[in-house]
Amino acid sequence: MGVLVLRFDDSLDTVLGADMATPFGAQSAWRQLTDLVGRGRAADVAEAVTRLRSIRAMVPAPVRSASARSVAFAAPPAALVRLFGEDEPSIAAPVLSTAILDADDWLAMIPELPAASRSLLRHRRDLPARAVRALDSYGAADFALPQPDTRVDVSVELELELVTLAPVAPVAANDPAPVDPTGPFAIAELVARLDAYQRDHGDLNTPPRKLDDAPAIPAEHFCFETDASGTIRWVDGVPREPLIGMMLGAGPVRVDGVVSGAFRRRAPIANARLVVAGQSAASGDWQVSATPAFDTINGRFTGYRGVARRPRMDERAEPVRGARPAAEAFRALVHELRTPTNAISGFAEMIEAQVLGPAPDVYRERAAAIRGNTRELLDAIEDVDTAARLDQNALMLRPGVIAIAPMLSRAAADLEPLMRLRGAVVDLDRGPAGLGVAGDEIAVTRIVNRLLSLVISASTAGERLTVRAMQEGDTMALAIDRPRAFAALPGDALFALDSEDQGEGAILLGAGFALRLARRLAVELGGGLAIGEDCLTLRLPAALDHDVGQLSSN
Repeated sequence: MGVLVLRFDDSLDTVLGADMATPFGAQSAWRQLTDLVGRGRAADVAEAVTRLRSIRAMVPAPVRSASARSVAFAAPPAALVRLFGEDEPSIAAPVLSTAILDADDWLAMIPELPAASRSLLRHRRDLPARAVRALDSYGAADFALPQPDTRVDVSVELELELVTLAPVAPVAANDPAPVDPTGPFAIAELVARLDAYQRDHGDLNTPPRKLDDAPAIPAEHFCFETDASGTIRWVDGVPREPLIGMMLGAGPVRVDGVVSGAFRRRAPIANARLVVAGQSAASGDWQVSATPAFDTINGRFTGYRGVARRPRMDERAEPVRGARPAAEAFRALVHELRTPTNAISGFAEMIEAQVLGPAPDVYRERAAAIRGNTRELLDAIEDVDTAARLDQNALMLRPGVIAIAPMLSRAAADLEPLMRLRGAVVDLDRGPAGLGVAGDEIAVTRIVNRLLSLVISASTAGERLTVRAMQEGDTMALAIDRPRAFAALPGDALFALDSEDQGEGAILLGAGFALRLARRLAVELGGGLAIGEDCLTLRLPAALDHDVGQLSSN
């Protein structure tokens, strides 16, 4: 016979029975109760929310804000959503932006929410249709400016104007003074005044424009003012609906750390980033500058007054417009490949050098082959990264002076194993003494190495190639003989060699890719690459070699 075990969760009773009279006790109870209710573990939600409402004034705003963020995605019940919705906008925003409730719950809650909370809900696009209609019905009230305490009875004012403007006819002493509201002068004057008011202020019977009806053309700048809490109270230059009542850094108005840090110190804000969500003319990225304002009597901080403008192209955080969509994917691929390839190369080098202990010769030979393959793969990865940076206009080139003679000697030494593999011979003519190139050393070296490795890998056994460096006015020219394998490919046809199999030692990404990359790099450096019948000619700006002296003009 089985035994039925009943478990009773008394967590809520335990929390409700705790001491909440002290600030510490109230904060502790607030955290526990919001967690129990928000995660569906409270047996009596109504009693828990009532207790939360009673101790809310004793709980600091940062604690309430942290609780709101912790339950935002935990599907809190409607009573808890309403509790947070009644709070300050920065506290209500996380819950109101994510809560999923039935239409009946929203309809019961919306009339009890403050205007700022209803503004937060208007930015959602997933609310039930009935809730959206309910929010629209409160538009005129939510967007109305606060009125002065002194109330004026419009009917009395109009009546007084009628009395004042109407023509007065002579009467007897005992007759009451007549008022002729139909007099032509009085009616014409009132109609003219009403027409002028509607012309200047708009038709009072016209419903307020919805956010979705805002102009599609983005605004370029606007001015704004906030109160001491960072809530925007006044704007000029953009539609008011997306911004009025919004707090900087909460809901649809996001800011960077510059604004947050300046706000804590009550310091000026200079060229900070602000992003407005939605589809209005105020939506998008802004550069914000503002100065703090202080009360002239007591010196108390009263808010910020500032201006916002659209950022320039060099100030934007997103990729440069016009970059190919594949460029970012290539750079991500480079990042993913470079790290493991470096690790494989390093481990192979350790085996080859017997750092981890004695290794058989066959293992060391295999490790050397792996290291050579990974070096070729790393070269290909660097080429892909360079091509992606060129597509995004993100290639960093550092000006410098590179001596041609030692660079050619280093390139020939690096490519000596490839020359032995292909059985080719390369003759170097390093040009006049002191010949140099003005440009980025890494980019220039990459161009020269790729061109030399390209022609050597395409050469045949016994073939002899010549590399000649020369000066042509203000230009350094490097002429590289075309191998016999390129004889059938005149002119720019060499750029179509990506899929050709050129045998062992061929360029990993294809000859065409290497040539196109070399040409684009040369153009970035202020030169070019020409494909002639007998040779490939690389031209780059000539420069001063400080070790030898100024280049000759001959």
